[in-house]
Amino acid sequence: MKLALILAYKNLIGSGLRTWLNVGILAFTFILILFYNGLLDGWNNQAKRASIEWEYGYGELRAANYDPYDPFSIQDGHQSYQPEEFKMLTPILIRQASIYPNGRMLSISLKGIPNDQKLLKLPTSFLSPEQAKIPVIIGKRMAATAHLEEGDEVLLRWRDKHGTFDALEVTIVKIFDSDVGSIDSGQMWIALAQLQEMTGLKDKASYFVANSNYSHQKRNGWRFFPQETLLEDINKLIASKKISGSIMYLLLLTIALLAIFDTQVLSVFRRQKEIGTYIALGMTRMQVVGLFTVEGSMYSLLAMLMGALIGIPILSILAINGISFPEVTQGMGVTMAERIFPVFSLQLIAGTMILLIISATIVSFLPAKKIANMNPVEALKGKLQ
Repeated sequence: MKLALILAYKNLIGSGLRTWLNVGILAFTFILILFYNGLLDGWNNQAKRASIEWEYGYGELRAANYDPYDPFSIQDGHQSYQPEEFKMLTPILIRQASIYPNGRMLSISLKGIPNDQKLLKLPTSFLSPEQAKIPVIIGKRMAATAHLEEGDEVLLRWRDKHGTFDALEVTIVKIFDSDVGSIDSGQMWIALAQLQEMTGLKDKASYFVANSNYSHQKRNGWRFFPQETLLEDINKLIASKKISGSIMYLLLLTIALLAIFDTQVLSVFRRQKEIGTYIALGMTRMQVVGLFTVEGSMYSLLAMLMGALIGIPILSILAINGISFPEVTQGMGVTMAERIFPVFSLQLIAGTMILLIISATIVSFLPAKKIANMNPVEALKGKLQ
C-alpha cells in the first residue's frame, strides 16, 4: 500500500497542469458544499433558537376550538382556565381588532400576555400600567407597516365577548426587534389582564406557552403541541433548501469526477507498457488496478488539502463575522436573522470528505478494472488485448 501511494503521488505530480485542474475543481466543490450546508445549518440553528425564545417556548397548549391557521376560529377559540391549575404555562389570549393610524384602517391580531412573564423574550415589562393608560408593544415590521413610532397614540377597535364593538386610544410604548416575523407582522401585544377586562373574557386564553419544566397531562378542551411539532415547518424549509442547493454542487462534483474519469481512461490507454512492466515484475493484476485506483483517489486527498488551505481562512471569517442579508428578506414570513453565522460541524466536514473520497475512488476504479483483463505481453507491446 505504501508503494502504491508513493507511485500514485509521483504519477500525479508528473502529470502537471492536468492534475491541478482536476484537483482545483474538486477543491472548489469541496468548499462550496461546506459553505452552502454550513450556511443552512447556521440558519436552521438560529431560526430554531429564535422561534423557541420568542414564540414557541417548549410547546403550546391550544384551546381545542382554536386553530392558528384559521382566522375564523379566533372569535370563539378560547377556553376558561384556573391559573393555579396551569402552572409552568404562560397564557395568551387572541382577539381580532383594527387600528386607525393616520386615517387608515389596518386589521390586526390583538394578543394579550402577562406583563410579568419571563418565558418569552417579548419586552412585556413595558406593558405595566405605569407606562401609559393602555400600553401596547409592536414589532419593527408592524411599526413600518402602520408608520408608528414609540410614544404614538392610535385608535384601537375590538369586539367583546358579546360581539359588541368598543374603541380606545392605546399608546405604543415599545417597538421590539425580533427575527421571528410570525409574532410581529399584523400584531399588537397588550397586557393579558387588560385585554381580558376589555373583552369580558376573564380567565380565558387561546393558548399557553410551556416552559422547560412543563410535563403534559391530558386536559379536556385543550390540545398540546410539543416543540418538535412546532418546529417542523422550519425543518421542512431547510430540508427543501438543501435539496435544491445540492443540485448545484452535484453538477460541479459530476464535472470534476468526469474529468478524473477521463484522465484515468487516458492513463490506462497511454500507460500500457508501464502496466505490462508492473505485471512482468511480479505485481498481480489487482495490485495494478489498486495502484490506478489509489492514484485516482489521491485527487480527492489533494483537493481536500488545497480546499483546507483556501477554505479554512475564508470559512472561519464567515463563521465569526456572519453573512449579512438585506432587510427585504425579513418580511418574507420566514424566521431569518439579518446576519447568519454559518456552522461547520465535524459531522458536515467528515461527511463531505467521505463523499469526495468515495466518489473519486469509484470513478477511478471503473476504468482501472480494465487492467484485470489485459494480456501482459500485449501490454508490453503497447497493444490492448
